Amino acid sequence: MLIEGARRVGKSTLARQFAATEYRSFIEIDFDHVDDEVKAMFRDYATDLDSLFLYLSTYFGVELYERETVFLFDEVQRFPFVRGLVKYLVADGRYDYIETGSLISIKQNVDDIVIPSEEESMRLNPLDFEEFLWAMDEEALARLLRENYEKGCSLPDALHKKASRLFREYVLVGGMPHPLQVYVNERNFSPVDREKRLILDLYRRDVARFAKGYEHKVISIFDQIPAQLSKHEKRFSITSLGKDARMRAYEEAFFWLGDAFIANLCYASNDPSVGLSLNLESSSVKCYLADTGLLTTMVLADSARTDESVYRAVLRGDIGLNEGMLMENVVAQSLVAQGRKLYFYSQSGKHRGHGRLEIDFLITEGYANAAGKPRLSPIEVKAARQYGTGSLDRLKEEYPKRVGLQYVISPNPYRREGDRCYLPLYMAHLIAS
Repeated sequence: MLIEGARRVGKSTLARQFAATEYRSFIEIDFDHVDDEVKAMFRDYATDLDSLFLYLSTYFGVELYERETVFLFDEVQRFPFVRGLVKYLVADGRYDYIETGSLISIKQNVDDIVIPSEEESMRLNPLDFEEFLWAMDEEALARLLRENYEKGCSLPDALHKKASRLFREYVLVGGMPHPLQVYVNERNFSPVDREKRLILDLYRRDVARFAKGYEHKVISIFDQIPAQLSKHEKRFSITSLGKDARMRAYEEAFFWLGDAFIANLCYASNDPSVGLSLNLESSSVKCYLADTGLLTTMVLADSARTDESVYRAVLRGDIGLNEGMLMENVVAQSLVAQGRKLYFYSQSGKHRGHGRLEIDFLITEGYANAAGKPRLSPIEVKAARQYGTGSLDRLKEEYPKRVGLQYVISPNPYRREGDRCYLPLYMAHLIAS
């Protein structure tokens, strides 16, 4: 099993806890820090597994038990050779193997190896709002949200306000495990802000360390994410990086941020229909940060530290912050956590008097009024309580046979009107769950 995910998202901790709970013994090898002698063992005894296991057991002082021991290969991208060796380790059959890593697909991490077909991959994302509620000892509220979503019911007013407040806390804190743990323990935002800044600094160091040859392009995109998302049209304007900048020159940098799970990339689909990837327009992309809490810190990082009072003011809605970018980012994060790829749709007015048509996200799902056959489900995110739905109306009008259930996500309570589902922001994580 390969667990992929961003740095500091909890891959190693999760694998370690699973190994300690489910196996009689385990050996953890962090290839970012392990001695060269251990790497040499894998190279020297790749065809003599009896000796390899004996030496590893002795080196780490861990007894091995057939079918009851698991090896944890942490940061496996730092030693591609062992990833290629997994094919033979699995075929040997004595032990199990869990790999963790990021930047799995970039060229320097796959050179000279054959990716084993035995390797099953899963992605570990930042915690979503439901998991945030679990961490905050609000399991009952988390269950109620899911039950009411499935039943199509709104919450009583008092619980709606409570869920809305907790959701705003989640937007400020985010879903990275360590900052969230700090918030659970202290219930203050300043120490959380410090932890998130450390993660952002780590990401910048990783760019310098691993994006050799185009690190300045990656950093330029990364630092521009808040400014690009603050625009009405959140598509990344490549000319913001320089008047002569062209998307083809930056494609590798966007891929790097996506492969590192630092960013969630959302591409335009130029024909809104089932099979969104068939009409993907790679030159038109929105770049969301993978964790909204980290985005909040970037937005508020006007000085070396962000005061607690600033976070409290944002929590109360007393500061004129562009909340639209944060809410759209958190919905993108929720969709990715459900295993969705991100697509949006945009067109200029086809007829006189029509403005631009902008749909924040497009997904496909079964549609009850078409015998469960897949249809397009557009999603619009609204940060304000008062809003218009002109783009959704026009999309349904222009493509009546393609569009199924439509979602409007806003601060308002749940309601359903025909094929349009009005969801509170705190239920966004339940779409297509």
